[in-house]
Amino acid sequence: MFKEFRNFILRGNAFDVAVGIIIGAAFSKIVDSLVKDVIMPPLGFLLKGVDFSNLFIVLKEGTKKAPYATLELAKSAGAITLNIGLFINTLITFFIIATTIFLLFKSIDKLRRMTLKNQTQSQEKSCPYCLSKIPNQAIKCAYCTSDL
Repeated sequence: MFKEFRNFILRGNAFDVAVGIIIGAAFSKIVDSLVKDVIMPPLGFLLKGVDFSNLFIVLKEGTKKAPYATLELAKSAGAITLNIGLFINTLITFFIIATTIFLLFKSIDKLRRMTLKNQTQSQEKSCPYCLSKIPNQAIKCAYCTSDL
């Protein structure tokens, strides 16, 4: 069993997955900071001072009576809250990450297609007589049978 586990770990796919998870976690922190520190403050300013991180509904009051100025005060009072603002922040973070991954894969796919096209073009040449595409190593055209 240990040998199978070692073979699994030493395969390239396991390392690729591990690297992907680590980079994904770091990228998630960057996007989270982008949402909380860059996007949400101007959005809150445009919406007349709404701070999404403190947008919540009190379901049950805590030891101190409502209203609570911040989510932190509500939680410290033991209130049960519905954290709508944190959910909005999480949704925005998700859409930024999804968009970034989509654009990344789209650019990688475009690069892959360009590379494949260049490889295909470099493996073929045109027959000087009939202008058909033939392999570079060909000494006779498969279409017009002329000697090259």
